[in-house]
Amino acid sequence: MADRIPQHKHCRQCGKAFIGDEQYCSAECSNQGKDILKKRKRQLIILYVLTMFILAVAVIAMGL
Repeated sequence: MADRIPQHKHCRQCGKAFIGDEQYCSAECSNQGKDILKKRKRQLIILYVLTMFILAVAVIAMGL
């Protein structure tokens, strides 16, 4: 019969298995994950701003 694998988690950044309560296996992966999260938030804000701008231009164009 196969040996049981101990309880573990996988790193959100690199996918490596590790034992612990954190979401990342190391400080390096944690920093990379935070950088990616910041980049995604920035992209989402830009998307929202551009959408609002396009909607405002469309509403103004319809009013004229």
